[in-house]
Amino acid sequence: MDTASMDAHDDVRTAPRALATEAVHAGRDDLARQGLHAPPIDLSTTYPSYDSRGEAARIDAFAATGAEPDGPPVYGRLGNPTVARFETALARLEGTEAAVAFASGMAALSAVLLVRGSMGLRHVVAVRPLYGCSDHLLTAGLLGSEVTWTDPAGVADALRPDTGLVLVESPANPTLAEVDLRAVAHACGSVPLLVDNTFATPVLQRPAEQGARLVLHSATKYLGGHGDVLAGVVACDEEFAGRLRQVRFATGGVLHPLAGYLLLRGLSTLPVRVRAASATAAELARRLTADPRVARVHYPRIGGAMVALEVHGDPHEVIAGVRLITPAVSLGSVDTLIQHPASISHRIVDAEDRRGAGVGDRLLRMSVGLEDVDDLWSDLDQALKRCERSAGNGAAGHRAPAPAR
Repeated sequence: MDTASMDAHDDVRTAPRALATEAVHAGRDDLARQGLHAPPIDLSTTYPSYDSRGEAARIDAFAATGAEPDGPPVYGRLGNPTVARFETALARLEGTEAAVAFASGMAALSAVLLVRGSMGLRHVVAVRPLYGCSDHLLTAGLLGSEVTWTDPAGVADALRPDTGLVLVESPANPTLAEVDLRAVAHACGSVPLLVDNTFATPVLQRPAEQGARLVLHSATKYLGGHGDVLAGVVACDEEFAGRLRQVRFATGGVLHPLAGYLLLRGLSTLPVRVRAASATAAELARRLTADPRVARVHYPRIGGAMVALEVHGDPHEVIAGVRLITPAVSLGSVDTLIQHPASISHRIVDAEDRRGAGVGDRLLRMSVGLEDVDDLWSDLDQALKRCERSAGNGAAGHRAPAPAR
């Protein structure tokens, strides 16, 4: 490729691009120049080098700043080219300088806590509800952290000199409660705000634009999008990314290259999947709201593919009654999933704390996929009939609302 063509290629890569374009091209901008179309998968765990003095210098540089080593890779725990492509792409989608990928969402959150704890900043201010395991990690102090739970309005008053992090999830798991991220970021002052953006994805919101310094994803969910990869990632500035890479290297919570490849592939369809599933979820939320068998429906103002509902009858009967919808934990896949948070995803949270955060015993959480809306409604309808019978005569004579065409 001549110099002019390379310059033109670089102009395309660095110019501002729409999210849909970034989803397809970020992390892949150099492929055409290499004569490639699909990104390669580098499965190496180690890499040859005949310059041991140079290797020593590069490792010293990494130890000092956590910056990605210049030149060829050194060792799989320091970094991997395939995973780096995913990190580049996710950072561009979230509008941050960098991103650091981990073996799971919990590994990613643990790394953030370890970074702040290593600086003597072990106190965390957090807003419920959070994902159940995130809640448990903080409450149990498993990494030596101490947590103060508050509502969004109380964040500023909860800060202490040793506060290292403020943590919120919006929309929250599983109630879909939303937080004014800009207001919370202002209340944090100089303390980093971490926003779990798993449910929204960068398609619906970019927390860094609203003042968050750290954006967490369980990449297992929408970023991967097909229920076949386990991963986590933190999008952030380069300074914090360096510290996260050092923790990842020391603790070994690395992402496998094949997972990095699947995540990069998943990002290419992320906007299409999220928007299509969101449209179906909004219609299901509308029908459920009009259904007398349903006590309450939770659906975020920003939209999305998650719906939570509280039923009058026994929610376990709904779980047992679905046939098309898959009764399973997790979310963000192409197929629709439903689960009972009080029994599974949030079971590890103390029952009183769980209910206080709005996670009641009749709450169901549904991750809407890409199936036809009428097929999903038909399945929900027959499952709710089973639930209705368990509630006695309270909803007798019900007729399901007519689907919108």
